[in-house]
Amino acid sequence: MCGIAGFIDFNCNSTKDILEKMSDQIIRRGPDDFGIEFFEDNEVQVGFAFRRLAIIDISPAGHQPMFDSSHKFCIVFNGEVYNFRELRKELVNDGFVLNSVSDTEVVLYAFIKWGVDCVKKLNGMFAFSIYDIEKRKMFLFRDRVGIKPLYYFYDQSVLIFGSELKSLRVHPGFASVLNNEGIVSFLENGSIGGTTSIYKNTYKLKAGHYVEVDFKSKKIEIMCYWSVYDLYQRPKIDISYLEAKNILEELFISAFNYRMIADVPVGVFLSGGYDSTCVAAILQSTNNTKIKTFTIGFQEKEFDESDYAKKVAKHIGTDHYDFICTEKQAIEIIPKLAEIYDEPFADPSAIPTILLSELASKHITVALSADGGDELFAGYPRHRKFLQYENLYKKIPETIFSLISSLIIDKPTSLSNANRSGKIKEFFKKSDSTNRFIKLNETFTYSEIQLMLNKDLVINDGVKTYLNFPDTLDSILSYEYDNYLIDDIMHKVDRATMYNSLEGREPFLDFRIIDFTSILPNNFKINSHTQKVILKDIVHKYVPICLATFFA
Repeated sequence: MCGIAGFIDFNCNSTKDILEKMSDQIIRRGPDDFGIEFFEDNEVQVGFAFRRLAIIDISPAGHQPMFDSSHKFCIVFNGEVYNFRELRKELVNDGFVLNSVSDTEVVLYAFIKWGVDCVKKLNGMFAFSIYDIEKRKMFLFRDRVGIKPLYYFYDQSVLIFGSELKSLRVHPGFASVLNNEGIVSFLENGSIGGTTSIYKNTYKLKAGHYVEVDFKSKKIEIMCYWSVYDLYQRPKIDISYLEAKNILEELFISAFNYRMIADVPVGVFLSGGYDSTCVAAILQSTNNTKIKTFTIGFQEKEFDESDYAKKVAKHIGTDHYDFICTEKQAIEIIPKLAEIYDEPFADPSAIPTILLSELASKHITVALSADGGDELFAGYPRHRKFLQYENLYKKIPETIFSLISSLIIDKPTSLSNANRSGKIKEFFKKSDSTNRFIKLNETFTYSEIQLMLNKDLVINDGVKTYLNFPDTLDSILSYEYDNYLIDDIMHKVDRATMYNSLEGREPFLDFRIIDFTSILPNNFKINSHTQKVILKDIVHKYVPICLATFFA
C-alpha cells in the first residue's frame, strides 16, 4: 500500500523538485520509503513519485518506481494484488525472471506479457501507472470496485495524476478552479460522485477503467474493462438455497483469507453488525492464531455497539481491543477533515472511522473492513422502503401521476422553509426505478440546490441514464455498488485509514463474490421479513442466533 503521483508535461515545465513536493503531500500514505523517477527529452517530461507503506516484501526489493530488467517499462503501484503468487508462478513458468516477491513486480511483468488485459487477471485493490518508454505511452489503471483512488488533471498541455488531490494541487500546471458540477454532486449526495471532482478539468478515473495516453497524438483514451452492470444483465442461476449458501461460504473463506496475506500485523474492524461478524468469525475459524479485532464505541448508548462486538469477540475467541469515542475527540477531528478528504464530504461516520483507524494503527498495519455487505445483499433500510414504494407506484394508474405531481409544491422560497415534498414530486416524475431511487434518497432536491447556490447557474438536475433491469432490486443494487459504495464508503475508508498510515482491505469486495451474488435469486437476499437472508444464515453457523439478536 502506498501513495502515487506523477505527470506528463508536454510543455516541459516540470522538475524533479515538483515531483518531490507532490510526494511530500501524501507521506502519510507511505512513511516507509520514497522514490521518484524523472524522464525528459525535447518533447515531453514524465515524472513518477512514490510513497511506500511496506506490506508485502518489506525489503528494498519492493522499492518503487520499479523498472523491468530491460528498463523499457516503469511502474508506480498503489494497492495489493492478492493472487500475485499464482500469477508470479505463471510468469516464471513462461520464462520471466523476477527479482522480488512483491506484487508490484508481478503486475509489471503481467503487463509486459498480457498488455492492458493483465488487469483482468488481478484480484485485488489497486491504482497504478505504467510508462511504456519505447512506445511513448502511459497507462493508468483503477481496480474494479474503486477501492483505491486515482485522480487526474488534464488540459492538453499537462496530465497530472495522484492518489489524492493534494498531490495534484502542488504542480504549477494544475488550475484550482472550482467545478460547479462537483458542488452540485456534493449537495445532492453528501459526496462528489462519478468521475467528477471539486475542480474543473480534474477527474476520478472510474472504477473498472483504464486510461491510455499517447504522447505523440496527446490523445487520451478511456476504456472499461469491468462493469457491475454487465454482471446484473445475466440471467439468474437455477440453484438451491443450500447449494448457494455453501458456494458463498467457500467464496467468503477464500476471499477473506486472501486479505490476510501480509508481512506485517493484520486485524479486523469489528462492529455490532452481521457483516463484520461474518469476516471476523470466518477468519478466526480458519486461522490457528488469534486474530486482532478492533471496535469503536460511543458514550451515547443509543449509538454504541461496542458491547455487542465484545460479546462476538469473546464467543469467536479474538484478541479484542475497543475504544470509546468522546464528544471532545470527535470535535477535535473536524478541523482535520478538509486535509484528510481534500473535497467536501458529509458522511458523519468519517469521524469514528478516523478514530478507529488511529487506534488500530498502534497495533497493526493492515485492517480488514466489512464494507459492501449491504450493497451485495440488500441490507440498507432504504432498500426495503424503496421496494415498498415501488409496489405502490406500480398500482397507481399512469394518468394519476401528473395530477399528483401538479399538486405538490417543491419551490421553497428560503432554506428555512425547504421541505421534502420535492422528493415525492421528483419520484413521480421519473420514468425508471433507478432515478426514482436516487430522487427519493438524495440529500437536497434540484430546487433546493438552486436556492442554496443563490445565483444563476446551469446545473444538471441529477437525471441521468442508468441501466435498469426487469427486477427493481437488481437496478438499485447495481447502482449502489457502482456509486454510493465507491463515492462515499471507499472514499471514507481509504482516507481515514491512510491518514493513519494503515492499509484498509475490503474482503467482501473480492470480484468473485459480486460475480456470484449478482446472479442469485433475489429472494435469497431479501424477503418479506428479512434482509441479507443468505449472509445471516452463514453467520449463524459461526455465531448462535441467541447472540445474533444483538446484531443490526
